[in-house]
Amino acid sequence: MDFSFTPEEERFRAELRAFLAGQLPEGWADREFLGDVRPEERAEMARFMNKALADKNWLAMAWPKEYGGLDTPQITQAIFTDETAYTRMPGGGGTGVAWVGPALMQFGNEAQRRLYLPRIAQGEDTWSALYTEPGSGSDLASIQTRAVRDGDEYVINGVKIFAAGAQEASMGWLAARTDPHAPKHRGISNLIVPMDAPGITVRPMESMDGGRNLNEVFFENVRVSTENLVGQENRGWYQVMTTLDLERSGVSAYSHAKRNIERLVAAAKDEASLIKNNPSARYELADRWIELQVGYNVAYRVPQLQEQGLIPNHEASVSKLYGSELTQRVATTGMHLLGPAAQLAPGSPYARLGGAFSQAYLEAVSATIAAGTSE
Repeated sequence: MDFSFTPEEERFRAELRAFLAGQLPEGWADREFLGDVRPEERAEMARFMNKALADKNWLAMAWPKEYGGLDTPQITQAIFTDETAYTRMPGGGGTGVAWVGPALMQFGNEAQRRLYLPRIAQGEDTWSALYTEPGSGSDLASIQTRAVRDGDEYVINGVKIFAAGAQEASMGWLAARTDPHAPKHRGISNLIVPMDAPGITVRPMESMDGGRNLNEVFFENVRVSTENLVGQENRGWYQVMTTLDLERSGVSAYSHAKRNIERLVAAAKDEASLIKNNPSARYELADRWIELQVGYNVAYRVPQLQEQGLIPNHEASVSKLYGSELTQRVATTGMHLLGPAAQLAPGSPYARLGGAFSQAYLEAVSATIAAGTSE
């Protein structure tokens, strides 16, 4: 099997790199790595980049032209995700492009596709996935948020948790129980919910690494039209499983790992005592780099299958499992290489690499839980 990219794909990668270099402030990725970007600045930059990308129809380039895309191969979209993640570019379509759009194309009706897909492709709407609940994480089929049909509306009550980006999202992609008497896998439906609907309250949560991108979302008698039902009522579980494949298949975990390994290699070259004090770290770095190349091959297999019209179910799960555990191994290698001072947080004058790897280590803890546990 030939794992190399075509000349056309390499030309697009070069064009994209040049574009990102011209749009992002100098040193942006390093500032993100060091935690030196304020949330307001990141949000503003995300809006700026989404507008710039939408002007080139690059946000959802693999989508059909009639929905705002360029009808490019799926591998081109994967290259886009790879490069933008490597530069830590904010924005880029997020859940709307990676998850909601493909789900609407597969399960939504034509009216929904024509209403929502162009808005996602132009960066007009941002989306948050509303699946997990306080008592329903890994066992997602046990969700208790209810959507009760009342005429031509659903009335929603319940709580969602760990909703990434919900504090800024304009739209929500909700899984709710529409038949409480059915077996738990058969009574769930998918609904589109405007996040400004009366009765919705979003409460930010601080994660253990200090981030504030996760949220609790409370629904109190929230009403949405039955036209917001996606696919068949009570068949949402099967749709959720398909869309989770889309979330899990991303190449971004490997892009972030690559950048972090490169930083560790550069630190080892700049300060010879790091390897001298911990000789085994040299072999750890080599192992991480080899694992990274394996991971890239696994991740890029997913868009190849999508291009053939196949659903990469187990392949996406393999990519997610391998990528999340590699994320943890890279963080651990960073702690080994940098020594005890790597535990110091940003702001300490004695912190290694600005304390970024202490943050990376804390952030990596959830990698094997988010989007599905390794177990």
